[in-house]
Amino acid sequence: MILVRKFLRIVIAFSALATVAQTAAAAAPSYLVVDSQTGYVLVEQGARDKRQIGSLTKIATACVVLDWAEKKGGDLNQLATIPPLAFVGIEKNEVGFQPGDTLTLRDLLYAALVQSDNIAANTLAYQVGETLESLVPAGPSSKITPIGAFVGQMNALARQLKMDRTRFTNATGFDQKQRPMPYSCAIDLARLTRYAMNKASFRFYVSQREREISFNRAGKQMRSLVRTTNDLLGQNGIDGVKTGQTARAGECVVLSANREAEIIKEGESAQIFPRHLIVVVLGSTDRFGDGERLVRQGWQAYDQWAAAGRLVDPKRRL
Repeated sequence: MILVRKFLRIVIAFSALATVAQTAAAAAPSYLVVDSQTGYVLVEQGARDKRQIGSLTKIATACVVLDWAEKKGGDLNQLATIPPLAFVGIEKNEVGFQPGDTLTLRDLLYAALVQSDNIAANTLAYQVGETLESLVPAGPSSKITPIGAFVGQMNALARQLKMDRTRFTNATGFDQKQRPMPYSCAIDLARLTRYAMNKASFRFYVSQREREISFNRAGKQMRSLVRTTNDLLGQNGIDGVKTGQTARAGECVVLSANREAEIIKEGESAQIFPRHLIVVVLGSTDRFGDGERLVRQGWQAYDQWAAAGRLVDPKRRL
């Protein structure tokens, strides 16, 4: 009888998720909603399709910097000088940096994650990459550059997280004219975001609507207010994460959505279930509209899954 009840709960759970998946689907060609606590996939379409992801790449950029600070004793208050190399191939200069400006790695992270500044991302890669350069073997006729060493570490992180359908070729996510092209997929980005959101500092950076940063330019202290590119931040429990957009990638966004933890009492004891969704939208023409719909759809799927006992099919787990 117990086995029969368990089987019926599994059938009900998957029937409920199938019903949710058929309603209010987003228009984007590739999307995913996952329970962050278990990695259980609640809603998906084209989630394994390789696509360019634009500035969602900066999630990996930030993770490499934060890992370096945690594991190698790196100081985020360390000053970095923006090199001319940081401007190569970059069309937009969101903050208005100039070569030779100096600022902390911490403020560079704010600029890269909050306002999605490409110069900041390249400077982070250059500064941290200089410490990694000697660890990366060069080819017989080539020398590994600091940014090249940093991108190598981004790909090492991808392998560590089993992001098997991901290749990083730069720290910004901009479209490259030459091959190899960068790419990822919704499932891999969910894996990366789960990893990133386990870092308290990363959660704080991506939760900021705006942040004042300061930098020194030829002896003069300058200030700039960086503002989030995530229009949904602060709405419906959304507390991050990052936007991305290029001509090839289309409109992309990764969202983190929270509800209060659910407490289920069982006699004198109680079980606490954190409720946290990660939503990935790729190749959209309306990322925020799609993101809003998927958050609603995700919570509907979550509630039905939770009511059926939160059973996790390994085949639907990240």
